[in-house]
Amino acid sequence: MAIFFAFILAGFLGYLYGHRIRPNLKLQKTLKDLQERCKAVLEDEKKGVYKTIVTDNQKSSELVVEVKELAVTEGGQVKVEYLSAFYKNPVFRTRKGPELLQEVHGLLGDYLPRHEVEWYEVNGRHQKIREFVTELETAQKP
Repeated sequence: MAIFFAFILAGFLGYLYGHRIRPNLKLQKTLKDLQERCKAVLEDEKKGVYKTIVTDNQKSSELVVEVKELAVTEGGQVKVEYLSAFYKNPVFRTRKGPELLQEVHGLLGDYLPRHEVEWYEVNGRHQKIREFVTELETAQKP
């Protein structure tokens, strides 16, 4: 009789684990993954392009820099992180990659005027994603 009761108990516990506990763990993992992806998409709305003319030895070229907003000061300046850069005239400077980003940082500094940066267009999709993320956070914390 004890063996029969042990089989019934093992079957019931197996049912609970297989149909209730394991799917909830998968759901929690999926929700965390979804939140991370949504936050990555929302980070794109803080990116933009800054353009300026650089002159050296009577040669000039337009410098185009992709920036990410880190903070905004009260004076209208934006602290930025430089993501990529290039010169429109490729013979103007020969540096590329990290060396070019260091040069740009030396030329422009940490802060840029907010109104001179062309920010990437934010559409209704970002607002919907932001609302979805807040719904996910409230659903996870009852």
